Amino acid sequence: MFELLEQDGRLGVQKLIAKRKRQLLANIAEAKRLETLLIHERELYINNIMLIAGIDEVGRGPLAGPVVAAAVILPENCKIAGLNDSKQISKSQHQKVYDEVIAQALAVGIGCIDHQVIDQVNIYEATKLAMLQAIDQLTIKPQHLLIDAMQLAVDIPQTSLIKGDAKSMSIAAASIVAKVTRDKLMAEYDKQYPGYDFAHNAGYGTKKHLQALVEQGVIDIHRRSFEPIKSMKND
Repeated sequence: MFELLEQDGRLGVQKLIAKRKRQLLANIAEAKRLETLLIHERELYINNIMLIAGIDEVGRGPLAGPVVAAAVILPENCKIAGLNDSKQISKSQHQKVYDEVIAQALAVGIGCIDHQVIDQVNIYEATKLAMLQAIDQLTIKPQHLLIDAMQLAVDIPQTSLIKGDAKSMSIAAASIVAKVTRDKLMAEYDKQYPGYDFAHNAGYGTKKHLQALVEQGVIDIHRRSFEPIKSMKND
């Protein structure tokens, strides 16, 4: 068909052909990428393990707010176009991909550990607590866990994958669910605590956030064990 159309000398036709070719190549590349994201799930499918929960968190580094984890069980061989590590998805696409994950998932669990617990037990332990909470919130018990760079003390078989949100469809799904959930929470905090720009920085130590700390001080949701807050509160 392309060979026939390419005989048409009109510039407009040639531009449309080139555009359509780019679209087809992009679709092929995306299909291959999604196939790669299912490698770890399919290794489990072979052993009749179908209920696989991907687990990931967001919010280890911010100076304020909770750490949020998500556990997501997707149907067998589920492919969601555009799904990737949440850091690799443009912010404008977050909600769209999140909605598709929620629509297709068999079960979704959310874990949220606040700043006070983070200060008490440290961020690493708080992250594990958030993940355990997310698993407990699932309405279906998973047969296996695929976890992003973490080992959990549970009686469910598990696999820890370094940078798992870029290697597993299930973990990538958990990554976007955790990200969108936490961003919405921080946007609400932005209304409650104006001036810190939480709706845009999600609690991370941006220039505007650090400036607000100096001018307005430490507030309830700041992590007291994190610098520079740890030093500021002792001044």
